[in-house]
Amino acid sequence: MRAIAVTLDQISSQLNRIALWGAVAAVLVMVMAASWQVFARYLLDAPPVWTEELSRRAMVWAGMLGASAAFRYRADPTLFPAMVAIRGPLGTMLAVIRAVGVLLFTLPVIWYSLFGANMNITFGFLGRSLARQAELLPVSMIWFTAAVPIAFVLILIHMIASLSIRFTGLEQAEDLKNKE
Repeated sequence: MRAIAVTLDQISSQLNRIALWGAVAAVLVMVMAASWQVFARYLLDAPPVWTEELSRRAMVWAGMLGASAAFRYRADPTLFPAMVAIRGPLGTMLAVIRAVGVLLFTLPVIWYSLFGANMNITFGFLGRSLARQAELLPVSMIWFTAAVPIAFVLILIHMIASLSIRFTGLEQAEDLKNKE
């Protein structure tokens, strides 16, 4: 069981690393597109129409990938931040309650991203996005809307990894190692 928990945590960590790089790249795209917009508008007097939309889409990717990373680092907004520090049976029970809350929020988002009415994939969020084109960029909207289910799947993976670490007691071993 411990080997599975460690493997899940490693997978979560690697996916988080990729998400962080993606978030940084998205922020860079956003900044570069917005900078080009400002430069072209005020110095060239010919602003391109696509820069604002690209900035908005990059911001969505940065925000969604950043949110999944914040969840992994437990830096996401929480009502009871001290809850994370509680160990033992009470801490495990609180972690399970948090996991149930995460499941109640992530699973419907992932489900409806894939499936629409009558479990038809073409009517799901991604299916509908595939058929639509961005207003000013000649690409399918799925390249932008995919950020939502990807981030929620990452959050789900992080939650499963975190729970598995807690249930195997490896979290307490990690706490002891960090105190030394």
